Amino acid sequence: MPDGPDYPALTRGQIAVLDRVNAGESGLPVLQQLVRLAQEVLGARGAGFAEYAGGHGRIIAATGVCEPAIGRRVERRLESTGRTLLVLLDSVNDEFARQIEGGDLRHMLGARCEAGDTFAGSLHVYFGADAGEPGAEHHAVLELLAGQIGRLYGLGDGLPVHPVAAPAQADRDLWVAVTSHELRTPVTVIKGYADTLTNHWETLGEAGRKEAVRVIGNRAGELARLVDRLLSAASDGVLGSAPAGPFDLVEALREAVGELPADLRRRLKLAHLPGDLPEAYGNRESIATILTELTTNAEKYSPPDSVVELCAGIDDDTLRFRVSDRGAGIAPEHVERAFERYWQADGGDRHQHPGAGLGLYLVRRMVERQHGWVSLRPREGGGTVAEVRLRRA
Repeated sequence: MPDGPDYPALTRGQIAVLDRVNAGESGLPVLQQLVRLAQEVLGARGAGFAEYAGGHGRIIAATGVCEPAIGRRVERRLESTGRTLLVLLDSVNDEFARQIEGGDLRHMLGARCEAGDTFAGSLHVYFGADAGEPGAEHHAVLELLAGQIGRLYGLGDGLPVHPVAAPAQADRDLWVAVTSHELRTPVTVIKGYADTLTNHWETLGEAGRKEAVRVIGNRAGELARLVDRLLSAASDGVLGSAPAGPFDLVEALREAVGELPADLRRRLKLAHLPGDLPEAYGNRESIATILTELTTNAEKYSPPDSVVELCAGIDDDTLRFRVSDRGAGIAPEHVERAFERYWQADGGDRHQHPGAGLGLYLVRRMVERQHGWVSLRPREGGGTVAEVRLRRA
C-alpha cells in the first residue's frame, strides 16, 4: 500500500465524474467509475459497492479482485459509530473475502453512503496481506468518495438500482395482467391451428397437417414452460424437489445441454468444460432450468447465426459456469434490472421467443437458494456474459 492516497489521481477522477454528471450522466455507469477510482486512489486490490434495499444488500458495482462478486447478495450492513469502518479480515469469518479471486486479503475498509437520511449502501476497498494498515487519510478519502455516491443517489436518475417494491395490491394486479397476457398468446395459437386441422383436414394436405402439428407442439411446450415459470415465481416453496448435496457440475451441464431444443443445441459451443473440477454443492436438478433460461436468453438477443458459448471453471471456494453470446450486449445500467420480475430489455426476437420477463428473476432465486450468485456483464468485443457461481462441496 502506498504511504498515502494518490491525490493527483483523486483530483483527475473527481473532475471526470463531475464532467459526466454535468453532461447529464448518472446512475450505475458513474457509480462504477467512482468505485474504480476508490481502488486506484487508495492502492487497493479491489473495491465494491453494495446497495441496500428490502432488508439486504447486493453488490452492484465492483473492480479488481472484487469484480467476480457483482450480483452477489449480502446480508450484513456496515454498522459503525462513524462513517468508516476498518476490519481485519483474519478476525472475522468474512465469506466474501474468501471467495473473491486473489484470496490473500488482509484489511477491508468500508464507508457508509447516505443520501439525505437514507442509507443507500456501502463502499468497500480490500487490501492485500502485503499492505500495511490504512491510515486516517485513507479513511477520509473513502468517506469523500462515499459521499459522492450518496449525492448520485440524491439525483434519483437510475439509482437505486433496486427501487422500493410496489404495494402488494399493485404487485398482484400486475401479476394478473402479465399472466393473462402471456398465457393468452400460445393458447390462441394452439386453438387456431387445432380448429384449422378440424375444419380443413383434407384440403391442407400432408405437408400442411405436419406443419400445423409442429406449431401446436412448439406452442404447447412454450405454454408448459411458461406455466412452470409463473407457478415458481408465485410460490415461496423450494424450487426443485431434490435436496441440496454435492454433484458433478460439468456432468450436470452436459446433461442439461442434451435437453435443450435442437436449434439451440446447434448454436451452442462447449468452449471449456474440464472433467477434473471438484464437486459443486447445491441442487443438481436446478442446473437444467438455469442453463435453459440463460441460453434461451442468449439466443433471444443475438443474431440467429451466431455462436453461444458455455464454459466452466473454478475460483478458490466457488465453481462457475458462463453463457456468452455475441448479441447487442447489455447496458451497464441494466445488468441488475434484468433480474427484476417482469423486466425485459428492448430488442430481441420476441415473436419467436415471447416471455413474461420471469426467466432471469427465477434464475437468481434458484441460485441464491443454493448460496450462490449470478450476474450479467457486457462482453468484450460485443455481447453479454451470464455467470453463475456455486459453492464447492
